[in-house]
Amino acid sequence: MKKLTNFTILSLFFFSGIMSSCKKDILETIPNDRVSSAIYWRTESDAIYGVNSVYSALDAVNLFVLDGVSDIGHTNTTFTVEFNIENGTYDASHSRIQTEWQNGFRGIFLANDVLANIDKITTTNTALLDRLKAETRVLRAYYYLKLTGLYGDVPLITNPITAAEGLSIARTSQADVYEFISTELAAASSALPASYPTAEKGRITKGAALALKARAHLWSGDFAQAAEAAKAVIDLNVYGLVDEYGKLFTYAMENSKEVVFDKQFLAGTLTHNSFAYMGPYSQRNSSSNFVPTKALADLYTMKNGKEITDPDAGFDPMQPYLNRDPRMRYTMYLDGDPLPSGILFKPVPGQGGADEVGKTQYNTSTGYSLKKYVVAEDLQTPGASGLNFILLRYAEVLLTYAEAKIELNQLDASVYDAINAIRTRPDVGLPELQAGLSQDELRKIVRRERTIELAFEGWRLFDIRRWKIGEQVMRGPVYGITYFENGNPVTIEVPSVTRVFDPAKHYIWPVPQKETALNPALGQNPGW
Repeated sequence: MKKLTNFTILSLFFFSGIMSSCKKDILETIPNDRVSSAIYWRTESDAIYGVNSVYSALDAVNLFVLDGVSDIGHTNTTFTVEFNIENGTYDASHSRIQTEWQNGFRGIFLANDVLANIDKITTTNTALLDRLKAETRVLRAYYYLKLTGLYGDVPLITNPITAAEGLSIARTSQADVYEFISTELAAASSALPASYPTAEKGRITKGAALALKARAHLWSGDFAQAAEAAKAVIDLNVYGLVDEYGKLFTYAMENSKEVVFDKQFLAGTLTHNSFAYMGPYSQRNSSSNFVPTKALADLYTMKNGKEITDPDAGFDPMQPYLNRDPRMRYTMYLDGDPLPSGILFKPVPGQGGADEVGKTQYNTSTGYSLKKYVVAEDLQTPGASGLNFILLRYAEVLLTYAEAKIELNQLDASVYDAINAIRTRPDVGLPELQAGLSQDELRKIVRRERTIELAFEGWRLFDIRRWKIGEQVMRGPVYGITYFENGNPVTIEVPSVTRVFDPAKHYIWPVPQKETALNPALGQNPGW
């Protein structure tokens, strides 16, 4: 099957050499080792390749970082730069702060270049150009949504700018950025198809535009529009939940009905290193760069739907994974689970397992290890996975709809239906919520469901920020598994880790120091 990434590779080649317009000089010739703007933007293929290049800036493995510096994840090796974010010692010079800013604006630069030039193409197929422009506008909105979620006010740039202009441009208020995102997604959705032929899988659809709109309004606190946009996705009748949550992040489930928006990869051609980056150390020396924490593990209820702290739940500390929400085992490797290589995951100290906590600096420090995107097919080439990365799936749409309705205090049957659809997925099988719950009860439930359902898919940090719960969940020690030693329970406390969260500044990242040094007009966020 021809995948989007085939287009992306070609477009990366083309766009690596696009330059500003060539001077009309008799001695100046068009270079033959790159694509010049003097000869580009002439054919429909130019338009397609140009738009494909905008997809190349989409997120993938870097999404693990954003969950890894939240409460549900821990930076496993304390000598990596992300550990500074986790313990609150980072500042505007931090490399991750620069990288996320740079990547976001790279995508915006590519999108603006396409939108400024695509109409130069002469064609009778105006519907194609309209669709490609709509795809580009959605991608640009995606980049802006993530940027404003991380940094607050950011420069709103909608046209190509010169280097000189870039040295004086100011930031736009977050409210105005959200308004721009909403307007763009609403307009673009009308020009996009509900689906594509198999060869075009991975392109932005109408549903992706509307689902991103729902996400944007949820983040901005406009719950009425969030519910409306999510309901529009539901009413398309294009998407649905797959029966097996446990297979969502495998090759077998690529392009399933649950995938609304993803970044496409192709084994052997365009790859990423999710297995090597996140797999247990015993699996060909994978790195376990970020590992789940006790905070995440404890959120998974018993199979009967009761929290593990409920005396009537049936939780057995001696068998802590017995009769738990199955999503726990689908999300993380637990003691005794089979690994891709065929051995068992054995993290408990003193038991001699290859993944024993403390055995090497790369072994899991909490006793948990991520399972999503760590699949047996990639064992032999852990640094070259071809798995597609899901950026938005239908379960999030349902949770967005439910949360928005709960915040509006519109506690009708559709709220229960949305949450219950996720809880009662065939391979999850939790009991349905019964009607009559209060707004506060439903708020607690939907937030827990969102956290565990979407764990390590990249969006927990944004939820913490908009719920304003950083002070409660991102301070203090980091804990891991509880095991028994001489009959006594021992809970792992990761050594030398004390998380710090300052609400006066940590709800948004600083503007990168390199950017403010080049352009003082950007200013800086409070506290930084």
